[in-house]
Amino acid sequence: MNGVPVTAASRALYSCHTCGLLSRGADKGADMGGVVHCPRCSAELHFRKPDSVARSWALLIAAYIMYIPANLLPIMETSSLFGSQDDTIMSGVLYLWYSGSWDLALVVFVASIMVPLLKLIAMTLLLVSVQRRSVWQPLQRTKLYRVVEFVGRWSMLDIYVVTILAALVQIGSLATIKAGPAAVAFGAVVVLTMFSALQFDPRLIWDPLQKERPGHE
Repeated sequence: MNGVPVTAASRALYSCHTCGLLSRGADKGADMGGVVHCPRCSAELHFRKPDSVARSWALLIAAYIMYIPANLLPIMETSSLFGSQDDTIMSGVLYLWYSGSWDLALVVFVASIMVPLLKLIAMTLLLVSVQRRSVWQPLQRTKLYRVVEFVGRWSMLDIYVVTILAALVQIGSLATIKAGPAAVAFGAVVVLTMFSALQFDPRLIWDPLQKERPGHE
């Protein structure tokens, strides 16, 4: 109507974050202190996730911090009769490239370096645009959020590779492979970014398009 999208918030409808039930808080009444609960699962209802932006920022900043040791510290430590060797993610990519496995090197580079970095940048873009109440390309930003949320679990390729190698290449005194300190940092980056995306409320992208909407938490 008049170019203004109709949303659940504009109709005073609550969407339960626990069971997904859509209900009208005014019809169900509010408890003392103005708190509304879901009529199906009794979870506390909010028009938007409480402190969504602050929580998402905190997790994202922590992910940025962990991204540095994840790429600088060794992710795999190899010991054999010929000595020991520590490999970072990038050194592993370079080894695969120069040994002729350029396709595998490309997969590891994209999954372990580019994808986590692009997720961090994408979440930063979403959070900054929401805080600035930008009306720029809301549909495209919503799709970007869905992509970030979907690809989160697929960034653990390096951890899977190291785990498989550590399980297979245990030949007693001949050779051993174990995960390096970067493995923990890299896993933390992936998990923190996933949690940051989960804390982010994509409905905030559309709120600036509403000329009038009821106050919410």
